[in-house]
Amino acid sequence: MRLKKCPYLQKLGLLSAFILGSTPLFSQSFDLRTKQIQVFSTEKNTQNRLSEVKNTWEVIDFAQPKETDICVFINPSKSFQTFEGIGGAITDAAAETFAKLPKAKQQEFLTAYFDKEKGIGYSLLRTNINSCDFSSDTYVYVKENDKELTTFSLKHDEQFKMPLIKQAKERMGADFKLFVSPWSPPAWMKSNNNMLQGGRLMEAFYPSWANYYVKFIQGYEKTGIPVWGLTIQNEPMATQRWESCIYTADEETAFLRDHLGPMLHKNQMGDKKVIIWDHNRDLIFQRASVTLSDPTAAKYVWGIGFHWYENWTGSENMYDNVEETHKAFPDKSLIFTEGCKEKFELGKIKDWSLGELYGTSMIQDFNNGVSAWTDWNILLNEQGGPNHVGNYCFAPVIGNTQTGEVSYTAEYQYIGHFSKFIRPGAKRVSSSTNRDFLMATSFQNKDGNLVVVVMNKSEKDTDFHLWIAGKALKTKASARSISTFVMK
Repeated sequence: MRLKKCPYLQKLGLLSAFILGSTPLFSQSFDLRTKQIQVFSTEKNTQNRLSEVKNTWEVIDFAQPKETDICVFINPSKSFQTFEGIGGAITDAAAETFAKLPKAKQQEFLTAYFDKEKGIGYSLLRTNINSCDFSSDTYVYVKENDKELTTFSLKHDEQFKMPLIKQAKERMGADFKLFVSPWSPPAWMKSNNNMLQGGRLMEAFYPSWANYYVKFIQGYEKTGIPVWGLTIQNEPMATQRWESCIYTADEETAFLRDHLGPMLHKNQMGDKKVIIWDHNRDLIFQRASVTLSDPTAAKYVWGIGFHWYENWTGSENMYDNVEETHKAFPDKSLIFTEGCKEKFELGKIKDWSLGELYGTSMIQDFNNGVSAWTDWNILLNEQGGPNHVGNYCFAPVIGNTQTGEVSYTAEYQYIGHFSKFIRPGAKRVSSSTNRDFLMATSFQNKDGNLVVVVMNKSEKDTDFHLWIAGKALKTKASARSISTFVMK
């Protein structure tokens, strides 16, 4: 089947997705020779951006590769976690930047992110409860000392965040999932009487704060925005100069067990996906071990969330901790809840390393058991904001509010190699490579199509064999590239 070309995606260097046909589930008898194969590639120093590679692919018998043969190995008969989706965060910063773009650029942006055929098909969103660093100011939804929350109002979100979320939802259709996260309770609920600089939620306000989530979810859902899930606290071990709040593992467990979990169930929200931790990979195993050892708290937990900033201590990214957590708690889902490249510089938005940062993390995380993956801001302005504490960062798409131009970074294309072709409900299947510079992950969609993503981190074009069940596709990974193979 040929791809239908779309003027919008041709402009961005993309092609529209094809309509995937249904095929039976794979087994060890999978035969590459009978499959229609399409390949999409994003390559440094070329114009290829999620572009279909036109070639005649040769499939050969290849029962036993030699050690000198460069290979990516796939075993479709071995399946693992169910895929929930990929997406990003609609923060105040993203929504305010969007509102300042020309109408035509707004529509281009919505298509680029949320259209499954013409864009990269995001299916997951996150937004903030109360303000975060990527807000223009500090705000809450209640008046001072209103413990009963009688003044609770989401009027603040009605101006920018809610309208953008609704437009995204319209494009996403049935795939839409939104989870919500607080950075800090109101200052008067906290030990330091400040939404910034850490502090703790005082126990006297545990019931009120649990009810705050309920009020937020009810308010959003009344406007037609369903909430799929929630994290208990963004980065609960970080004392930041912006909105932050500290919870030890024991404190988070007690708050969930005795207050938030029962409050959600009391208000017919027992189906909401509750996510613990929501911080870096370094402590993920310890936090999961504490909370999930409490049987009452554990029954409320859907998943364990994490970020990628553990290298602030000088460590490398600790992907093994994700794997160990998955092995220890296989009945709980793992969700990457936030990541971005920090210290924004407008002159570096074309850096290829931005995409490779994302590709590396996504492949490692999926292969270690992650079910869902969420980028940070989906859109920022030409300063990497707005951000009320000057914590400016990169985003996959930069909207220049001075010129009206929209720039798509390599982050956007690299994410698209996963989100466009791997759809909610897919199952990850076994994959490995025999060279350290080649990375790969693979999924089987519900319609039976096999999707393999291969990333070449080296400076050399590399011929390799994509091996499945004794047959191999002779193909190539260009230097500093990422490719998606779709087999149906």
